[in-house]
Amino acid sequence: MLVDGVLAELTRGVVDLHERAELEERLVAGKPLRVKAGFDPTRPDLHLGHTVLMQKMRQFQDAGHQVVFVVGDFTAMVGDPTGRSDARPRLTREEVLASAETYKAQAFKILDEARTEVRYNSEWLAGLPLDQVISLASRRTVARTLERRDFRERFEQSRDIYLHELLYPLLQGYDSVALDADLELGGTDQLFNLMVGRDLMRSYGKRPQLVMTVPILEGLDARLQDGKVVGKKMSKSANNAIGLTEPPLEMFRKVMQIDDGVIWRFYELLSSRSAEDVAKIREENNPLSAKRTFAEEIITRYHDASAASEARREFEATYLKDGIPDQIDELSLATEGAGLALSKALSDAGLVKSTSEGRRLIEQGGVEVDHQRVTDVRHQLTRGQRYLLRVGSKKRRFAYVTVLP
Repeated sequence: MLVDGVLAELTRGVVDLHERAELEERLVAGKPLRVKAGFDPTRPDLHLGHTVLMQKMRQFQDAGHQVVFVVGDFTAMVGDPTGRSDARPRLTREEVLASAETYKAQAFKILDEARTEVRYNSEWLAGLPLDQVISLASRRTVARTLERRDFRERFEQSRDIYLHELLYPLLQGYDSVALDADLELGGTDQLFNLMVGRDLMRSYGKRPQLVMTVPILEGLDARLQDGKVVGKKMSKSANNAIGLTEPPLEMFRKVMQIDDGVIWRFYELLSSRSAEDVAKIREENNPLSAKRTFAEEIITRYHDASAASEARREFEATYLKDGIPDQIDELSLATEGAGLALSKALSDAGLVKSTSEGRRLIEQGGVEVDHQRVTDVRHQLTRGQRYLLRVGSKKRRFAYVTVLP
């Protein structure tokens, strides 16, 4: 029963697991696992998207297993082709090492430093003789490599695929061989690379590693469409990320930008609150309050509780100016369409005299929905959601509006 409980905790929220029966067998054996996860330091800062994986690493640590934090200082100079429609720019070793130092410092905000083995894959890759590189390359066919979606799409579109990119999955896989990994963790976009490592270990006569993937966190620009979160993954290059070292006020402000329907995805992947607590927050049907609560939790984790409280105060003073009135009209509005046009909601709530005035005010930038300025006159409010509407600047008027399901 004890193993069942540990297995349930370690596999909670996991997307791919190869293979569950093998993991249970190794847990029953009682020997601590060597759990490997690699990070290519291509940029100097970590963001919340990285922490989904790191939180799973911490769970393994808390269960008594050895976590190996692999700094991909060598593979970062090659460039991971995952999800790329063209080759990544090559980085210098100096750029990579500078980013690696900040990666480690930020990672230990989550991981237990005393129980983390940090390794650089240049230890075994930088000095690999050419004959061993050829031996490594001989263990994988071009046909199998082109099964990878991003390679296949580029090949079909006659876009360049460089030889060093084909080597990347092999080099990452060789990390597992060199480290005798029992299990490798990664995001769902890394499944191909992780499975290459599993195959390589077998070909080198080692017991193949288990493979486990966790979800990819979408960025701040993600939206809920047909019940699904749609959007690019969180990344600094897409300018849709919340960095771990960003000032508390900036973190608070960015959380408040998250789409009302998407904030629950952030709770699911990042909050340490119990499922019961999150369910209670969701039942309140107040996305604005839910985002404030989440922002304070995250800022407390990466700064401290006083910073979180101060960030909330500063946000309300800076972005809400005089704050929100204690008494705000609460209305429920019906719609016959898939959603309710914002301009009509403004009119029906009595914030403007007519729908046309509402459209004009939206175009002029004088309307906010949940503290976010909306300038698209076609903006729709989703059925079943509650919103805080605000019009005007000096003479601001507010209304809470729930669009009936």
